Amino acid sequence: MPLFGNQQVQGSDIWEPQAADGRLAKTAGADEAGVFTSDLSVSEYVLLGEAGFEPLGFVVGSSIYHIGVQIGRWSQNQELTVLTQAMYNARELAMARMRGEADHLAADGIVGVQLRMQMYAWGEGCLEFVATGTAVRALAGQGAHRAPDGRAFTSDLSAQDFFRLLAAGAVPVSFVLGTCVYHVAHQGVMQTLRQAGRNQEMMQFTQGVYEARELALSRMQAEAAAARSSGIVGVTVDVKNHVWGQHATEFLATGTAIRRLSAEHRLPETSPHPTFTLGLDR
Repeated sequence: MPLFGNQQVQGSDIWEPQAADGRLAKTAGADEAGVFTSDLSVSEYVLLGEAGFEPLGFVVGSSIYHIGVQIGRWSQNQELTVLTQAMYNARELAMARMRGEADHLAADGIVGVQLRMQMYAWGEGCLEFVATGTAVRALAGQGAHRAPDGRAFTSDLSAQDFFRLLAAGAVPVSFVLGTCVYHVAHQGVMQTLRQAGRNQEMMQFTQGVYEARELALSRMQAEAAAARSSGIVGVTVDVKNHVWGQHATEFLATGTAIRRLSAEHRLPETSPHPTFTLGLDR
């Protein structure tokens, strides 16, 4: 099984537009007199403080990528490796640049990571991959919450889930993903006619989707192992068709890899616990 992650992005994460450099220089992470920026809600901001962290700045990474062309055999289930590679590289460029902005702010981590795609009318055949999140720093200033490589952790957890994770004695390591662009074979005319009016499993479709999903999940799991984590929480598998036609589909598995903290870095038992309040107003 080929693993496409962490390829062709070396050195790319150090690139920052001058506009971003000026914005980051005026945030709390780079200047004590600066202001923090974030995509946190008020409740999330309060909980982040209860967890012993402060927001530093809203961080962004972007890559506009031209997706190549690969044709699958009409009657065969197969991975479209050229397209898989493109989707991996584009996302990793965006993620690496977002993490580079967090490093600029000396952050311990990034919470609330969102990874999305968008198209522009002037960029036919191109997709922009955008990664966003809020860079945070532990108030204790010990750096114990950083990823094993010494850089900021990345996580798509909300502030509420981040708080609960810390209370349980764990910390995020990395937002991990695995992807597979797969061509699901077409059915022949005779096969379609034989199935008309009958209840039966579409075995060729089942096998193709199974293999594609397993490839995506296996690659996500391999990323978590490479990041020296102990597990993954919040796993989701999205299915998207993008611009390739009905039978070429991307399976994208994502989650947050975590690791256990040593006892001295866990939240104290006296820390307040989040509660859910249900209003009675109609």
